[in-house]
Amino acid sequence: MAFGIKLEVWGDYAAFNRPEMKVERVSYDVMTPSAARGILEAIYWKPEMRWVIDEIHVLRPIRFTHIRRNEISSKIPLKGPNGVETAMRVGAGDLGIAVSDLRQQRAAMVLRDVRYGIGAHVEVLADGMDSSPEAKHLEMFKRRAVRGQFFHHPYLGVREFPAHFRLVEDFSAAPEEVLGERDLGFMLNDIAYEESSEGPVIEAHEGRRLVATPRFFRAHMSNGVIRIPALSEGRG
Repeated sequence: MAFGIKLEVWGDYAAFNRPEMKVERVSYDVMTPSAARGILEAIYWKPEMRWVIDEIHVLRPIRFTHIRRNEISSKIPLKGPNGVETAMRVGAGDLGIAVSDLRQQRAAMVLRDVRYGIGAHVEVLADGMDSSPEAKHLEMFKRRAVRGQFFHHPYLGVREFPAHFRLVEDFSAAPEEVLGERDLGFMLNDIAYEESSEGPVIEAHEGRRLVATPRFFRAHMSNGVIRIPALSEGRG
């Protein structure tokens, strides 16, 4: 890649939940590309660019632990008389949730004492006047990362688990426990927003019908490094 950044992130706990687990929360073994992108966007993001994750480095041994977390058993409906769409259309609505009535405890298998390296680059979605727009965005990101600035606090999968971060020139060596080759199975890469005549519509504008499609890839870790394929190469 012509331009890129390297960011090291760490925290006490992390949960990159597998979508196939419907009730109890079970984390992937490592950070997902979509979670890595979320951390970068929390530090710096503009509508005319997007972050592309190239590599994820596992810098500490993979350790799981079990916890119980309070959640709610329902969510605010999108449609219906008390739904979000109705409130947006009429300009008012009752969208509250009585947390005390809907609270429930669920078990979760999460990661503990994690540290990752994120290698990424910028893709510009709209041409601007700057002859080197990628470099401009990366320099702005680097200044914010060095100062510890962010739009909202980055987190490791879920907001309960905040992430610390620092910009680095290179990542430290992988621990001995993650050396060698390891097949991590299918992992969520990211959500692709594509034009389609089928599926739930995310946005319909000027004849375009955008549908959200999850893209998965076969994650393979080699000596602690997971190389991320392009989103177009993933499986829906």
